[in-house]
Amino acid sequence: MRHPHGLRAAAGGGIVLPNIGDAFEGGFFAGLISHTADGVATHALIVAPRATGASGTGYTITTQLAWQSTTSTTSATSPFDGADNTSKMTNSPAADFCTGLTIGGYSDWYLPARFELDIAYYHLKPTTASNSTSWGINDYSVPKRTVNNTAGDPAQTSVTAFKDTGSEPFVADPHWSSTEDSSTDAWRLSFSSGSQTNLSKTSNQRVRAFRKLAL
Repeated sequence: MRHPHGLRAAAGGGIVLPNIGDAFEGGFFAGLISHTADGVATHALIVAPRATGASGTGYTITTQLAWQSTTSTTSATSPFDGADNTSKMTNSPAADFCTGLTIGGYSDWYLPARFELDIAYYHLKPTTASNSTSWGINDYSVPKRTVNNTAGDPAQTSVTAFKDTGSEPFVADPHWSSTEDSSTDAWRLSFSSGSQTNLSKTSNQRVRAFRKLAL
């Protein structure tokens, strides 16, 4: 059986996946990621509610967080496993914000890795702005994406709540990922264009927590 968005409708243990953007497991279903870093091939990605799982009460425009308050090298280098990265981050207001959350009875929230953010952007892009055509290949998405975005693909999400006029959208600004680039920089992803760029870890950027469910 196929999911309406081309994803699997059911997985091991009888888990039935909802539509992209539907309420699910404490947040909202954002898509599937496939890797075996923890011995599990496929995970459902879950985005935290905006009001409680994004930096700042009500996700105000001015509230952002640093990746590290004092820069140092970590081993948080995975491009796809934000939970593992987050567990390795030190002196991190962004990571501490995520791990300090309890939402819907779940306390395993983390700062997403760069390609986890990319999956959320692909499915839940908030605006009609043009995409950067230098990004979009994602070896970990389900299905795997082997070509970069075009200016118009992905299009603005069809999920009303996640459009920029809705109640749950990603703000169309860069968001920190948990993926380290160097001792001084980490990766971020823009929810305006889908571009992935590095930036000083002490810079303040938007943060939105994720969790995942093994399938």
